[in-house]
Amino acid sequence: MQHYDVLVVGGVAAGTKAAAKAKRENPGLRVSIITDDRNISYAGCGLPYYIGGIIGEQKELLVKTPDALKSEFDIDVYTRHHATAINPQERTVTVVDLETGREQLFSYEQLVLATGASPVVPPLPGIKLGNIFTVRKVEDAVLIRQTAESRSPQNAVVVGGGFIGLEVAENLKQQGINVTVVEAAPHILPNFDRDVALHLENYLQENEISIHTREKVTAFEGTTAVTHVQTSERRLPADLVILSIGVRPNVALAQTAGIALGPTGAIQVNECQETSVSHIYAVGDCAETRHRVTNEPAWIPMGSTANKTGRTAAINITNASQDSFPGVLGTTVIKLFDFAAGKTGLSEREARQKGYDYETVLVPANDKAHYYPGYRNIITKLIANRTSRKILGVQIFGEGVVDKPIDIFATAISLGATVDDVAKLDLAYAPPFSMAMSSSIVAANVMRNKLDGKLKGISPLALAERLQDPSLVVLDLRTEPEFMIGSLPGAINIPAGELTARSQEIPRNKTVIAVCKVGKRAYLMQPLLRQLGIQDITVLDGGIAGYPLPLV
Repeated sequence: MQHYDVLVVGGVAAGTKAAAKAKRENPGLRVSIITDDRNISYAGCGLPYYIGGIIGEQKELLVKTPDALKSEFDIDVYTRHHATAINPQERTVTVVDLETGREQLFSYEQLVLATGASPVVPPLPGIKLGNIFTVRKVEDAVLIRQTAESRSPQNAVVVGGGFIGLEVAENLKQQGINVTVVEAAPHILPNFDRDVALHLENYLQENEISIHTREKVTAFEGTTAVTHVQTSERRLPADLVILSIGVRPNVALAQTAGIALGPTGAIQVNECQETSVSHIYAVGDCAETRHRVTNEPAWIPMGSTANKTGRTAAINITNASQDSFPGVLGTTVIKLFDFAAGKTGLSEREARQKGYDYETVLVPANDKAHYYPGYRNIITKLIANRTSRKILGVQIFGEGVVDKPIDIFATAISLGATVDDVAKLDLAYAPPFSMAMSSSIVAANVMRNKLDGKLKGISPLALAERLQDPSLVVLDLRTEPEFMIGSLPGAINIPAGELTARSQEIPRNKTVIAVCKVGKRAYLMQPLLRQLGIQDITVLDGGIAGYPLPLV
């Protein structure tokens, strides 16, 4: 029997972080990692970019090898070893060598479960055909890249429009393959709001990636390898299929040992990463956490969270000091071609489901000074609590820099900031980096105007549903050349500079929806419109720039 002070089941981010940090805190500990995989620590988030050739060599994905962990930290690593059972009373783990079939016992003082998550593979007809892949391990990415390079597939179908699926779609498209994304949800990026996701759908389709939402895959066709994908709506040619429809936490080992699971289905832990069984911790994708806005159990598997929870567990295991992990905001960011989208906190849909009294704004801005070469547009969707004025969530998207403002808002939410606090932040400014009033401050000020009753707005999708409402009139305040490029159905065009002279053209017995390019002119024209006798004024949030549906 092998005995260790700290035994870690599972590697990659959380397990290797826990093991290495434990050794740094107390070099005298005997520490070991047991993993099913051949690779102990690799960059799972980099797999799509290896598939596309942006990451050239497989070795660049490997963070630490077993030999490196042994030489640097004196950690014993057992690859291709599978933990089959835990005996909490005896503090032992039964382990099978996957190469030889030999079974042995490992004993521990402290056990860390870092069993991760596994991709969902639906039991559909034809699922066993060749050239159908998941994207979870280095071996998956290697096989996909080899298939793309050696067999020159013409058509690829990506099942699932989440982060990994879309990143793989982009990388396959850049290799000249026709790519179709099939998503069962109403829109891609299901954790984002629809009004945001539609902008990305439009962009991807402009880049010749086909998107089919509200559509389920029902079968795969072929003889030995896949040739077609059958959905609820159509039959798609496919020489290559990527399954990216989500993952499930690997909890069977914990469950059979009597370790409690949380309401999300992942392993329940406290702030110290301790499970319901003494001397056993859980970290990474197999473990539940809490949402920092709602304080409810959450399971949002991310490599960043895996590293932080692994570190927390190690500090507590070694008793070097007390450490805690307060939870997550679900902060994410994605880049597809030249378009980026990020999210932190709650979406509007989530805020509504949780019963918050909230307000939203949609605010286009530049990522740097408009006169500095290379500036790009971004749009911020901000959700705030009407009563407390605290920020509930943010989504930012566009061709400009989005990670910086997302991180600003993630920090603000973590510290319980209100929109008034964000509006007064002393942020770095120089033309190559930001506007004088950064996009984050502009969005916060627009929200302040709404909360203070200075601005009444309507979201793009809410307006789209009411365009046929006879009680509304859409007043487009842009110049005639701007209006001719594209406008909302049924809109009347009176440029802002001509309002006084042409005010008689505006119906007085209807709600006026004021529209411009980004919402600023419409907001500024409200006092003049009221002076002209028009009192019922609503501004289209984000203007034409924020409207994700077809114009006329």
